[in-house]
Amino acid sequence: MNNKINLGNILITGGAGFIGSNIIKNIIKNYKFNKIISIDNYYTGSKLNHLINRKVKYIRLDTRKINTTKNIDIIKFKPKFVFHFAEFSRIVPSFDHFEDCYNFNLQGTLNIILYANKKKAKLIYSGSSSKFGNIKNEHLSPYSWTKSKNIEIIKNFSEWFGLNYTIVYFFNVYGENQIKKHFMSAVIGIFEEQYLEKKELTVVSPGTQKRDFTHIKDIINGTMLAAIKGKRKEYQIGSGKNYSLINVAKMFKCKIKFIPERKGERFTSLSNYNLARKELGYSPKYDLQTYIKKFLEKHNN
Repeated sequence: MNNKINLGNILITGGAGFIGSNIIKNIIKNYKFNKIISIDNYYTGSKLNHLINRKVKYIRLDTRKINTTKNIDIIKFKPKFVFHFAEFSRIVPSFDHFEDCYNFNLQGTLNIILYANKKKAKLIYSGSSSKFGNIKNEHLSPYSWTKSKNIEIIKNFSEWFGLNYTIVYFFNVYGENQIKKHFMSAVIGIFEEQYLEKKELTVVSPGTQKRDFTHIKDIINGTMLAAIKGKRKEYQIGSGKNYSLINVAKMFKCKIKFIPERKGERFTSLSNYNLARKELGYSPKYDLQTYIKKFLEKHNN
């Protein structure tokens, strides 16, 4: 007997990216579904992340054009879930690429909200954990500001027009398919690439700032639980443990170089996944230290 949950039709934005590609892989492995459509503008996504499956279709499309496209697959599609990951997703680069950040995160997301509501689909939106840990101001960067505005829009849109949604907050995701050679790379991907190229690991000063690092498999597990069980609420998906950047760099057992402090970064982050545990049954399974140890073993061999 096959007891897998049937998710019906699913639209995933950013399906060729880090989070989106892992979501698709998880759905194929663990659930029944009718069809998955991924839309991606390939700003950071890659065709290398495509999965060959007759029920998965990849479409090159900007989220801002989802409601005006003439693509018949998008027009006729009736998704049960819309997973939205196609946004500008880094703090520091949002200062240098403000227009992209604004356009993708505000204009793009508004169009996804309109699409999901029109199709009567449940929207699963990834909020930014950058709002947590900033006592004085959650708007330390264009990125964190746009993400907070989208949370506000989603909640109001639900009150005004009945949008069904669940919001998940990701904390410093790392793991398979993470971006490495790109200005949008995150710290674990950067450290791995520097290690493989036998370079010094660049630690942002002062190095004592702490992050809650969460493995991609925990992120995907929490996101799927939120999609299926989540209500119109906000769930933090993290590891519940944080490490300083200098201590993470030391785990790689190579030389370290400090670089200047960067604008917009918060000093600490630590998830509180009590609500996710209580309502979704979420519990993190993976640890950063173990992950780095396995990475070193693999590449030293």
